[in-house]
Amino acid sequence: MRNTAKESGAQVLRRRLENPEIIMAPGCYDCLSARLIEQAGFEAAFMTGFGASGSILGQPDYGLMTMNEMASVCANMNAVLSIPLLGDIDTGYGNPLNVYRTVREFERAGMAAVHLEDQVFPKRCGHMEKKAVISMEEHVEKIRAAVDARDSMLIIARTDCRATHDMDEVIRRLEAYRDAGADIVYADALRSADEMRQVGAIRDVYKFANQVEFGKTPVMSADAIQALGFNIVIYPVGTIFTAARAMQNMLTKLRENRQTTEDTAVMTTFEEYNNIVGMKELVAMESGYKVDEYKKTL
Repeated sequence: MRNTAKESGAQVLRRRLENPEIIMAPGCYDCLSARLIEQAGFEAAFMTGFGASGSILGQPDYGLMTMNEMASVCANMNAVLSIPLLGDIDTGYGNPLNVYRTVREFERAGMAAVHLEDQVFPKRCGHMEKKAVISMEEHVEKIRAAVDARDSMLIIARTDCRATHDMDEVIRRLEAYRDAGADIVYADALRSADEMRQVGAIRDVYKFANQVEFGKTPVMSADAIQALGFNIVIYPVGTIFTAARAMQNMLTKLRENRQTTEDTAVMTTFEEYNNIVGMKELVAMESGYKVDEYKKTL
């Protein structure tokens, strides 16, 4: 039910990063997807702002979710996870003081690591067009505020400047963010394996890669990404893209056939679903209390 481990997610993640094998973190957009990721055997999960915006608001990743909404999503996920949860704090929701508060709130929500990007607010998904970025100097101050605010949570410094600048500027920014205290650096929407290799070659900091199906960055194996110099790779949208297509297909068939179907190839059974969401644990917990005895007296 709850993460009762003595170590925080940040402590687990820091220790795991000492192992050179790349960490794969699929994207979760709600507590159900978070549970499925852990049950599939992954070592970490990634709270995707793209997915959360679609799931919670039914809107695109266009800077519409507030800090409190995002932190609440993270807290709910961490209540059902025992693996580290990494996540998205967009631009930090303001200036360095806003970033400071944001980091405090997300660490209180149990996050192991968060990434802070250098887009102009309101931001948009890194694989969309017409992005704009703030100056490197301004983002350095936001990174410094994030580092000052955290206790043990890792800070991932993200740049979106490949949309507006060349790779020299990408490297210049990431090195400056490293020097400002970021634990991990991340350049979103890189366009080739060679560009990824340049980021992977940055020294004295962990590197973070993003795999967005149908996006700007080439999709490749985790082993290939590790060989390019990366320590963590996230898959933020594959889960919600798959879920959306599965629901579309089921609803289309229901409309056309005017009945549903018990097809275990595309559906869980009633029992399987309840097991996924922790029914057995709840029943076991309930058995420790005199619930049924008091029901008889009503």
